[in-house]
Amino acid sequence: MIKQSPSSTIVLFILLIVIVIGLSLLSDRIWGGKAEKLPKPDTLIIEKGMTITQFGQANAFPNQVLKTIFDLQTKSDLDNKLEKYGTSDQISMLVLKKLALASEHSSKNWIKILVKFVLWAFFLGIVYLIFNRRKITPQLRKWLLFAAVLIFGVGLGSDPSPMGTVKDAIHLYGTTGAIFPPRMIALTVFLVFVFLVNKYICAWGCQVGALQDLIFHINRTDKHKAVIGRQIKLPFVLTNTLRIAFLGLFTLVAFLWGFDIIEPIDPFKVFKPEHIVFTGGIFITLLLVAGLFIYRPWCHLFCPFGLVGWLIEKISRVRVSVDYETCIACQKCAAACPSTVMGAILRRDKKTIPDCFSCYTCRDVCPTGSIRFSRDKRTLPPAGHFEKR
Repeated sequence: MIKQSPSSTIVLFILLIVIVIGLSLLSDRIWGGKAEKLPKPDTLIIEKGMTITQFGQANAFPNQVLKTIFDLQTKSDLDNKLEKYGTSDQISMLVLKKLALASEHSSKNWIKILVKFVLWAFFLGIVYLIFNRRKITPQLRKWLLFAAVLIFGVGLGSDPSPMGTVKDAIHLYGTTGAIFPPRMIALTVFLVFVFLVNKYICAWGCQVGALQDLIFHINRTDKHKAVIGRQIKLPFVLTNTLRIAFLGLFTLVAFLWGFDIIEPIDPFKVFKPEHIVFTGGIFITLLLVAGLFIYRPWCHLFCPFGLVGWLIEKISRVRVSVDYETCIACQKCAAACPSTVMGAILRRDKKTIPDCFSCYTCRDVCPTGSIRFSRDKRTLPPAGHFEKR
């Protein structure tokens, strides 16, 4: 085993980022990038008495686009009057919505998306079986996270992602009033994952989540100690307040001004590096460096799906529970947990339980096997249980 040191940790961190960016550039070229989107005019020319054909000529829309917008069945429908479809404002909204939906559809590589969802189900199933049949070693944990980064990020790209289903759905509806059905199906699938097996999709399937987790563990020894500096656990009241405020700001800006404030700083662009702008590059760099010292900073501080998933997690069929009959109150689980969640679950002295990313660290360090990921109902610790120590 290679001895961990500050210098080797820095080298591994840099090497990981170089591999991710380098292979992502290659992967994006192989897949061919995004399909071309349909044009979206800034203003529409709409005049009284116009036919659909005249409307198309005035706004440079080919007949195929007009057919998509107005659901035309025959060529003669091109002679229909625009008034048939409502007022000028109604027609403008219809055009905006239909073009937005058509653009969303044309920009997707449906084969890649299907492959990604199939591999998600397979990979998460494998991880679930491994974790429930044996204790995971630190080395195996890193390799599984690295595999998730390579498969779902480098190999299959930044889209789709759990975060994107929430972010893009809000932005699309806020700017056009449109709902893209495939995205809502994807969001439903992700939330079903959370309902069935806790935040497994965030822990082991999300490309940025897995990358942050891997970075955090690069800077961690097998004894759960930081190699460089100190790994800190931010209070949940702080992280969740920021996350709620960020989602509120994002939604407000999307509805009022039609701007996506996440797009310029989107960390998923690390898997599409040619689209990273200067400010985004600075933000992503700071985020990844912060990941050495803070567990999953994007997930805890900014991610819209992280917030939605945390709510669904409350009714998840599988969760961490503690058997206080065998628990010796050593609190090694809370100390080894990369966030504050295990401390809250163990003591139950706070009403609000933070996010659990199903990392299994708590279970692996428990000397009495008192921690389970199961359907068991969480119970309160006996009075004075922790005062014995």
